[in-house]
Amino acid sequence: QVQLVESGGGLVQAGGSLRLSCAASERSFSYYAMGWFRQAPGKEREFVATSSWSGGTTYYADAVKGRFTISRDNAKNTVYLQMNSLKPEDTAVYYCAAARATAVVPGRYDYWGQGTQVTVSS
Repeated sequence: QVQLVESGGGLVQAGGSLRLSCAASERSFSYYAMGWFRQAPGKEREFVATSSWSGGTTYYADAVKGRFTISRDNAKNTVYLQMNSLKPEDTAVYYCAAARATAVVPGRYDYWGQGTQVTVSS
């Protein structure tokens, strides 16, 4: 059982930056692909970014490509999401998740964090 805890959310003005962190409880973290998803009120959970276990392969949703960067430090059991040039439409609860392989659909992920709120004001 992998426990995931997100942090780093908050309120930021449009154009600003935030870095989310997701700390895992298990050393086996390094064997998992990690993903970030987000869910805005009244909307379905949507894919944001994913990283292979090594960090060598990453994928991004078109809406965040060029603005967000996923990275990981396996020695610290932590995955990050650097978010730059934030827009009001990025406002959502952001979740990290662990899977056996990189994937863009929530159903492929086995473990989820509790989420962290990101609010971007215009």
